[in-house]
Amino acid sequence: MSIGTKIVALLSPLVAGRVFPDRAPFGTARPYVTYQQIGGHVVIPLAKEVADVENGFIQVNVWCDRRTDADALANQVEAALITAEVFNAKPMAGQISTSDEELDRYGKQQDFSIWSAR
Repeated sequence: MSIGTKIVALLSPLVAGRVFPDRAPFGTARPYVTYQQIGGHVVIPLAKEVADVENGFIQVNVWCDRRTDADALANQVEAALITAEVFNAKPMAGQISTSDEELDRYGKQQDFSIWSAR
């Protein structure tokens, strides 16, 4: 199971299943979560074999109608990722606030380094 599939399964209960890779479909009800891989460490075994673990730097974004809701949801997402049993996730930096005036929404983003079995 891929890191993305594990993220969707883990975070879906927080936002009624509205977790999407890269971007949400236009008109998606808020709150929702998007995520994307922004890099990662490459695991290169000494022998000519495929590694049994993978790493991804994953940016997670939450989008809500109000700033306070985005703050609260971002904290829930952070806690869920850090305490997950299905992989090992560590924040790479603190949360960043954002907003989208055109779509009248508030967001938070945070980057995680996630190690997972392949």
